[in-house]
Amino acid sequence: MRHRPAAQSRGEDTRRRILETALQVFATEGYEGASTRHLAERAGVNLPAIQYYFGSKEGLFRAVIDSIIERTETHMAPLAAEVRAALAARDTSNDVLLDLLCRMLESFVSLVTGGPHVEAKRLLFARSEVEDTPGLELLHESGMHHVFTPCFELVARLTGSTADDEEAELRAMALLGQVTIFCHKGVHAARLTPERVHLIQGLVREHTHAIFRAVHSKVPVRQ
Repeated sequence: MRHRPAAQSRGEDTRRRILETALQVFATEGYEGASTRHLAERAGVNLPAIQYYFGSKEGLFRAVIDSIIERTETHMAPLAAEVRAALAARDTSNDVLLDLLCRMLESFVSLVTGGPHVEAKRLLFARSEVEDTPGLELLHESGMHHVFTPCFELVARLTGSTADDEEAELRAMALLGQVTIFCHKGVHAARLTPERVHLIQGLVREHTHAIFRAVHSKVPVRQ
């Protein structure tokens, strides 16, 4: 019984090491190009360890995606819940809603520019999109639920639109697009220091305020 905690700790360390190695290998070699034998060698474990912890290569890839989803949800879910509570109250002011939208975008900036293995995650997303790798839909669903939908609903409320308004949906995409640009390889090569990330967050907030000032002063187009 005294040895069980140590064995459990070693097991968790082995699982973590396999996951971190798999993220790097899937990112550089793709799902199809990565073999379980090579994954095991890179992680410094024997081949049955992958089967023991993950069942198969597909199970390992899904575990990598699940770990990314877990970080996204840990990072974004509390603020997304705050947004939903504010939207549920019909008397929430536009100033509060706009501040929540800016906070959502700022939090998204810190998510896509920081955290462990951010460059490998960027490459994994890009490669998996091209290869249409199985399991990626779960990542999309998480992003929709915790990032896009709260932002879209805030935009719709701020512009007096309905939940199915196409312009509000496109505006939310455009707002998020000013953040996703920082997922690109060239931007990461510029070394996103904490000071630079803070500057980006300030610019995103400034742009967002300017956009909604323009929206609210917009003159209707004559037919």
